[in-house]
Amino acid sequence: MNAMIFAAGLGTRLRPLTNQLPKALAPFNGQPLLGHAINSLKGLGIERIVVNVHHFATQIIDYIESNDWWTEVLISNESDELLDTGGGLLRAQSLFIPNKSILVRNVDIVTSTNLESFIYSHQQNANDATLMVKNRNTSRYLQFNNDMQLCGWRNAKTSEHIEVLACDHIKEMAFSGIHMIEPHLLDKLGGKRVFSIIKAYLQLAQDMQIRGFSVADDDAWFDVGTIEKLRQAEQYYKSGK
Repeated sequence: MNAMIFAAGLGTRLRPLTNQLPKALAPFNGQPLLGHAINSLKGLGIERIVVNVHHFATQIIDYIESNDWWTEVLISNESDELLDTGGGLLRAQSLFIPNKSILVRNVDIVTSTNLESFIYSHQQNANDATLMVKNRNTSRYLQFNNDMQLCGWRNAKTSEHIEVLACDHIKEMAFSGIHMIEPHLLDKLGGKRVFSIIKAYLQLAQDMQIRGFSVADDDAWFDVGTIEKLRQAEQYYKSGK
């Protein structure tokens, strides 16, 4: 199995911490966020991890190359242009082990969710893509039908709405920054160079199994893209919960 960690972001919400280092190297619980993200994948059967880089790319590359990881870790370099999540996946396509699933996660997500259950659900349902989602407040909701097939998207602030499938009973969930895809899905992403993978999922949901995996309400989940959230996540882990 492959994995990809999105680590190319500018980290603007973490300033001034990210004025001198990339978000991926922000300290968390005694190690950089990237180290936490890589180690969160241990024991899942991951044979290769691809990390994309852009902001302070050299620092991330040096960090990866100076450590002895438990699996192979490769770099997808976006120093020339930030490609967003969809474009980042396409840029990395040639680096993945062929014909093997890809577990994708953001570097700034900290969660207590059991990833083995997530992977098992993806495989058992033979999904083309599985999105980890949670019942929580957000400004942008993914919408699913009773089978958890992706059918739409809604911006709670602007009321913008995208419907890709008719849904009688809509479940609105928040994306958790972790997803799993089959390699053939990447072949459907051609056309644009810079694009969001979520928008691509919405376009593909009419013809492919793009499903949500809802985690338990009491599972811890933090988007540590701000200093406040980073400290909250650290306190959670230090409490031993």
